[in-house]
Amino acid sequence: MSSVPKILLTPQEYLARERKAEFKSEFYRGEMFAMAGASWEHTSVKDNVARYAGNQLDDGPCRVRTSDLRVKVDATGLYTYPDVIIVCDEPQFEDGVFDTLLNPLALMEVLSDSTEKFDRGTKAGHYRRIPSLKEYILIAQDEPLVERYVRQPDDSWLLTEFRGPAQTLTLASVPVKLALADIYRGVAFVEKTRESLS
Repeated sequence: MSSVPKILLTPQEYLARERKAEFKSEFYRGEMFAMAGASWEHTSVKDNVARYAGNQLDDGPCRVRTSDLRVKVDATGLYTYPDVIIVCDEPQFEDGVFDTLLNPLALMEVLSDSTEKFDRGTKAGHYRRIPSLKEYILIAQDEPLVERYVRQPDDSWLLTEFRGPAQTLTLASVPVKLALADIYRGVAFVEKTRESLS
């Protein structure tokens, strides 16, 4: 019994399909990966961050975008949709359609059970290959917890953790301060039991 060979797409074929598609898909090494829908908590956190950060950057050169804008990691070929994107320099795009950004300054991902391992591991490794990226932020959706990774002059990444609703996330790359109480506005946390923690 022979297996059916996998048909791999070129980036151009992916973009042609993706631009017509009803649902978003990420792309890596010739394969498209459909994105799952987001929960109420995930969407609330993402929208809160985009709104409060965007308001603080309103009068400057930086802009905040959400997961409708695709980002390409040029060094690895990953096409993905970060939850929140901050770009401050003149946006650089892959082509004249202007829907695939190449030079984000900061990227944020809201973690979920299905994406946390990928966001922390493989995707973080891809993101670190973006020369313009100065900051990568992971935001839990089930507790008030934010992890900020900042690129250092030696190209290492420094982690700072912000835990609890009284904390304030201060971004290192742009003049933005986000109270965790605002990030999680409208989100009800379900208390974790001992069984769910083990």
